[in-house]
This record gives sequence, structure tokens and C-alpha cells, in this order.
Amino acid sequence: MSEPEKVRLRLAPSPTGFLHIGNLRTALFGYLLAKSMHGEFILRIEDTDEKREVEGAVDSLLNVLTWLGINFDEGPHLGGDYGPYIQTRRLDIYQKEIQTLLDNRKAYRCFCTPERLTEMREEQQKNKQAPRYDRHCRNLSEDEAQAKIKAGESFVIRQAMPLDGVVEVYDELRGAIKFQAEDLDDHVLIKANGVPTYQFASVVDDHLMEISHVTRGEEWLPSFPKNILLYQAFGWILPKFIHLPLILNKTGGKLSKRQGDVFVEDYKTKGYLSEALINFCAFLGWHGKTDQEIFSLEELEKEFSIAGMGASPAVFDLEKLNYLNGYYIRQMSPENLVDLVKPYLTEAIATAPFNISDEYLTKIISLEQERLKVLGEITQATAYFFVDQSEYEAQLLVWKKSDAEKTKTNLQTLADYLAVYSGDWTKENLESSIKQLIADQGGQVGDYLWPMRVALTGRQFSPGPFEVAAVLGKEITLKRIKGAINILNLESGS
Repeated sequence: MSEPEKVRLRLAPSPTGFLHIGNLRTALFGYLLAKSMHGEFILRIEDTDEKREVEGAVDSLLNVLTWLGINFDEGPHLGGDYGPYIQTRRLDIYQKEIQTLLDNRKAYRCFCTPERLTEMREEQQKNKQAPRYDRHCRNLSEDEAQAKIKAGESFVIRQAMPLDGVVEVYDELRGAIKFQAEDLDDHVLIKANGVPTYQFASVVDDHLMEISHVTRGEEWLPSFPKNILLYQAFGWILPKFIHLPLILNKTGGKLSKRQGDVFVEDYKTKGYLSEALINFCAFLGWHGKTDQEIFSLEELEKEFSIAGMGASPAVFDLEKLNYLNGYYIRQMSPENLVDLVKPYLTEAIATAPFNISDEYLTKIISLEQERLKVLGEITQATAYFFVDQSEYEAQLLVWKKSDAEKTKTNLQTLADYLAVYSGDWTKENLESSIKQLIADQGGQVGDYLWPMRVALTGRQFSPGPFEVAAVLGKEITLKRIKGAINILNLESGS
């Protein structure tokens, strides 16, 4: 099928809270399709569900999408020729359009009370019937409807669905899909308060804003025939529909807050980079022409296409996201990385017993950069660089078959040697000179370097002793080795 001359896609979120990973994928795919086809990307706020609206949600959405690099060509914050871009400011438009459907008997007023609808559903449930409006008001004449309105009866407006036959729709990823008309409900288009439902407002807005491609989640497939029938009722040209596949966790279930983070803001807070999230989400339902795994946003804007998209469920693999995030962290200069990790080290810097310079921070970050998967790991990973002396059990200092006395002797040998060491205090120089010292002593490398590393870090797992000593400097290195000797003395009572 040929592409329309004017390509326009939109993101139409409800301002109900943080940005879900699934909504980010929808936003990203819409943005990339628009850019790859030299089209426009529009933001429209669907705020007709006032009960669920969260104050500040729109600003939060814009902030996080800007951080990700997803920008709009039109929207409530930018303006444009197709506004207003907030649904509650378009109510007069919906009233005009619904009147067209009423006049053509494609929609009708329903005066059924909530009590009657409840009784109807209970009866259907009792009879094991599918819950569906029984079309009680469908055949009311205009005179009857007007009389009820004049009497002050409340009403909603429902779509008059076909009673039989087949409704065929077309999805760009799945092809033709058929629905039995008898299974479709005469759903509500306009609520009793005059506010449109999502199903009605989204179709009207997409048409009037000349949206060429509609991207949305697979969960909207059951309502797809309702949308198509609305377009047909108005006599409007259909946009292309692309229902994005479900995003599942590794066990095959839907993403759930109970099983882990599902909001983009959570990942940002933990220290995931925008580049990694974009790269990761691009593969949740799309594959490039080659096996290339690393894509910048600019590369995706050129490479992305409907042809590369699929209908099979996408798997949210946190290990893959961590891999990508670690990759992007490693590509950064230590200086730039320092600026990003500083917020995670604020407390450590403030409570350190000595002055923390940017030069010292840069050395720390350079040491940990290869190991970081997310920026937030820096807090725990580097805690020992910001204290006077690490806390640990004396036994941790002892290497395998060695003992406390031998360990203490070896640490004293290192302390005596480093106290008079006059070479450049670098990882390379320390490594070559200390290994020569151990060889001269006829000792085992592990018997010296294991307690040295524990003395400097207080940890069983950490970077090597030479790398850590190079960062700490001579004074602190000596202080910590002597501290380790004191710990062993206290343990032995000597």
C-alpha cells in the first residue's frame, strides 16, 4: 500500500501519572515513523477522564520525553494549525460532530438509568450471556427522545452498531481482521455530562487533525471495528492503523509494578541513560535490516520503518537494558560521567572527612566506569572512597590458607615499603614495584595483595589494590593499611 502524501502521527496520552514503558514505546514508534517518512509528530492530551487526572502530569510527560530526545512539531505547548490540542477544550467540536451521527441515525440517545443497566447486566450474568447493552432505546423516535429530554431525563449517546454481518478491518502488522457484528456493543460515545468517551473523541480528533497513521497498543484491537465503523458513519477516509505488540516480562506475563519498575521516571532515577532506553525500546517490536544492536536516535530516525515491525509479543529483558546502559556509560568521558553521577554521591561527598575534589571524583569514576550498569550503582560501589576507614571483620583480611599473624607481618612489610616509596604514585608503578617487593620477600602474591585490597576497600569484591591505591593517594593508603594492622592486633589482643 502506498503511503499518504501527508504523514502525521500523534501521541495522545491521558494526564494520569508517570510515563509507562509501554507508552514510551508507543511514543517512540510514532515519533520514529513520522521522522523516517519526513512527517510530523503531534502531542494531543486526552483529558476527558477528570477523575483520573493527575496535576502536573503533562509537564512531567514533556520533561521526560524532552530528556529522551522525543520532540513534537505541534501540541498544547507549541500550538499549531489543528488545535486546540487538549480535548476538554474541544467539547464544542464533539457536540457538532455527534449531531451529524444523530441526524443520520448512526447514533442514538439512551435514557436508561444506572439502576436499569445494573439489573440488565445481572440478568445477563445469570443467564451466562455476554454483558452488552440490550439496545432498549435504539428505536426511540426523535419525538419520543425530545419528550424525554424536555422532561429532564438524563441520557448518553450510543453508537448504532450493525446488527449482523461481518466488519472487516485492516492492521498494518496483521493484515485483515474480521469481527462478527452481532458481537459488537452499542457503546457510549457521549457521556451524560456531555463529555465524549475516548472512543469517540480520538476518532474525531484524528480525522480533524489529519492523522495519517494511528499507533497504539494491541489491547485496543477489540475496539478496532468500533473505530472503523465510526469513520464509515461519518464518511471519512481511514488512517493506517498499527497496533503495537504486547510487552511481556521474561516469564510471559504483562509488565507489572509488582514485578519491577514500569515507569520511565523510575529508570531515570536509578540512573539509566536516555540513549539506552531509546535503543532498548526501539527493539520492543522492531528489527533493523541488519544485526546491528546499537542505534543512536538519529540513526533510528533514518532506519525505522513499518516493514521492520512485527506483531509478536516483545519481551522486556532487563539484562539487555543493563547491557545497553553499561555500553553507553562506557562511551562517555569520565568528566561528563562525573556530572551525571554527582547527584548520587551528594551525601557521600557532604559527609566525607576530607575534601572531595573533582579530580578525585574523576579518578573514582574512571575506576568504576567499566563496571557500572546504571549510574545509581555508583553510590554503593564507591562508598569506601569517601570514608576515613572502612569497617570489616578481621578475618576478611586473611587470604585462604594464610593466618592472622602472617597477614599482619605482610601488611607491615607493605606499610614500611610504601612509607619510603618515592616513585610516581600510579597504578602501573605501584603494581610493578610491589610485585617486585613480594618476589624479593619470596612470598605468595595473594598473601600480600588480598589483605592490601581488603585494607583499602573493606570488601570481598572490589577493584584491584593498585587501582584503588592510585586513587586514594599515598597518605590515605598508608593510613588504611595501618588501620588493618590495628584491626588484626585488636582481634589477637596484642
